[in-house]
Formats: sequence, structure tokens, C-alpha cells
Amino acid sequence: MLFTLLAFAVALGVLITFHEFGHYWVARRCGVHVERFSVGFGKVLLRRRDRNGTEWALSAIPLGGYVKFLDDAESDTAAGDPRHAFNSQPLRNRAAIVAAGPFANLLLAVLLYALLGLLGTMQPAAVIGDPPVSTPAAHAGFQAGDKLTAINGKAVESWSDVRWQLMDVFTSGGVVEVEVETADGLTRSRQLQLQAVAVEPDAADPMSEAGLALMTPRPLVRELVAGGAGQATGLLPGDIFLSIGDTHNPSASAVVAEVQKSPGKPLPLLIERDGTTVAMSITPSAEADADGHTVGRIGVMLGADLAMVKVKYGPFESLWRGVERTYDTVILSFKMMGRMIFGDVSLRNVSGPVTIADYAGQTARVGLAAYISFMALISVSIGVLNLLPIPMLDGGHLLYYALEGLRGRPLPESWVMTGQRIGIGLLAALMSLAFFNDFTRIFS
Repeated sequence: MLFTLLAFAVALGVLITFHEFGHYWVARRCGVHVERFSVGFGKVLLRRRDRNGTEWALSAIPLGGYVKFLDDAESDTAAGDPRHAFNSQPLRNRAAIVAAGPFANLLLAVLLYALLGLLGTMQPAAVIGDPPVSTPAAHAGFQAGDKLTAINGKAVESWSDVRWQLMDVFTSGGVVEVEVETADGLTRSRQLQLQAVAVEPDAADPMSEAGLALMTPRPLVRELVAGGAGQATGLLPGDIFLSIGDTHNPSASAVVAEVQKSPGKPLPLLIERDGTTVAMSITPSAEADADGHTVGRIGVMLGADLAMVKVKYGPFESLWRGVERTYDTVILSFKMMGRMIFGDVSLRNVSGPVTIADYAGQTARVGLAAYISFMALISVSIGVLNLLPIPMLDGGHLLYYALEGLRGRPLPESWVMTGQRIGIGLLAALMSLAFFNDFTRIFS
């Protein structure tokens, strides 16, 4: 729990502080005086004032931060030249300062995705298993061993690329053009007809429902128990099981089942070692299991021979792919919001801080790459959310400024206050829904 809370606090603190720094940086470029830049909320623990008169503070609650600008009401203070007040700025400056926060989050997402490309990540290769009969993939002619190489003309390099490219189609339905490299090395094009699926948090995986699943990894020898039948037979770490007994192309569970039902009986064994096929015979030793039944054991710790690919790019390609991934995520986010409004996507997909904190902890435990990817996704979400034209959010202020530009003068104070009340109500309803979904997931 403590690790999860720490991962959540670090992620949210970095993302919101970067958001506020966007406001700060553009405000300074526009000549606005910044009273305070606080990392965190609540009681100030540490503070330092720079030569420009800005107080840099570290506050007690490390869940974000805020920037305080000089406004007209403070222009008679010691720091206050009315020309440096936020409210005195021309419309274009105020709009730029407000928009800078969300766009800073989008820029951060670009940089985080680019960093993943530079560091390189090991991901499952997009090689599929035999699609079940009657699934869309089976109807399209997909076969076991097909390696997916492009979707709708866009190259894919890993299984996560495939999932990402198909995500939008799963919610809307349609025909997808998929290019594959067959197990024989031939290039083929297949048309995958997908029906729109219900996007629910606990729904079945749409990839599996379409008949697209990773090829079952072959079982391989990870470790050998000293004195076991595997070591006596001559098995070595890295050996891959091709057949055992009467089972060909077995899964790890099939190997275990074959061994357990054959105590003291020789089993023909076919393995792959360094690209060469080796035939041998292995006799499982007879041992008692936890229930006192006699089962076979061979003293082998099995692993998975899952085809992996390293996804890594140069500096410029990483940056460009970061831009592409951020743009695609923004577009998909707006599409999903629209589908929620029209009822095509369930409102149960709205997540709150509890779920986000859980994901923060999970990804941090998986590794640095997963955590960076999580932060990039949440950074996009913060940017998109703040661009919504809801009063109290940055997008609401931009809406006010757009109306001000059309009218040629600021909106009446009564309009602004009414909009603020509406915005508070909308945000309260959204947060209530998010918390309801969070706790429903926990208790269900």
C-alpha cells in the first residue's frame, strides 16, 4: 500500500507540477508577475524568493502544485505594477498563459514516449496462435504463426502496437486491412471484419474475442533440480520441449500433466537445443504429492519461450513517434468521451484517483518502462481534461476568452459566476461518478 501511494504521489506530483510550470513559463514570457510557485498544497514547508520576487515553495501535501499570479486587486502592493498583473494582459496573452498548462502536459507526454523509444523496451512479437473457429480472425483466414506487420498500412512492430492500432476499431466496428508474414515467410493481406464491442471494465478482451491471441509460448527448461530425472537424462537450461509422450507442441501445463501421470514410465522426448532437434527418453521418478497420491516428477523448472522483440529508435524517430502517439491518444480520448455522451461506451470506464493510484503501483512494480508509459498516458489525460470547455478548468477559461473575443469586451461578472457554479456542479458530478466506479471495482 505504501509503495502504491508513493508511486501515485510521485507521478501526480510530477505531472501537475509540469502543468503549472507551463502556466508559469508563458506568464513570465508575457511579463506577468508570479507571486508564488508551489510544489504541493497546504502548509508551506520550505520557501525561497528569487530575484524576480517569485516565492518558490515546497508544501506539505505532495499531490500537485499551483501558481499564483499578480492580479489587478494586488497591483497596489509592493510587487504591483498594474502592467504586470494577469488581468491587465491583452486577450491573446491571457489565453496563451491558460492554454500553456494543458499543452505542457501534452509536451511532457511526447518527451516520455520519446524516452521509451530511446531506451528501448522488450515486447512480445506480434505472432498469433491458431484462431478459434467462427471468430473474425478465422473467417479472415488468419493462421497460427502469422506475424502481423501492418494495420491499415501502418507498420506494427510488437503486440502492444497491434492492440493500440485496433483499439479505436473495437469501439466503432469496421473493416481492418492487416498485412501478415506467414510461418512460411510469405507476405499476405487479410481483411478483418470487426463488430463494435461493449467497452466495459470487466468485459472480455476484445482481441481474444476477435480470435487474435499471441501464439502459445513453447515450454523451455529454466533450471534443473540436482539429482532429478531431467539432469540424469541430459536436459540443459534453454532446451525447448517439442513433444513429450504422445503430446506434440505441448504447453507448459501439458508437459506437467504428461509427466505427473507417468511415474516410473519412460517417455519419448523431443527437444530443440540451439536450433537442433534432439530425441531422448526420460523416466519420471515416482513421488507423493501433497494429497499422498503418487505422481511423476522430472526435476525441471519450466519457463516460456515467448517470441520477443526489442523496440528501439534513434533520437529523431523517437521524438516523432512520441508526437504521433500523443496525438493518437488525444484523438482517441476525445472520441471515447463523445461515445460516452451518446451511450456507445459505458460510463463505468471513468476512473478516479483510487484506480489511478492502483495502476501507478502496478506499473511501478512491473518496471521503469511500464511506469513511464503510465505517466505519459495520465499526462495526456490531464491535458485533455483541462482543455474541456467546462468553467473552473483551463478549457472553461479559454471558452470565456473566445466569447470575449467575439463580443469585443469581457463577459459580465454575472455570466462568469453562473458559469463557475455550473462548472463546480459538473466537476462534482464527474468526481462522484469516478469515485463510485473506483469503489465498485474494489468491492466487486
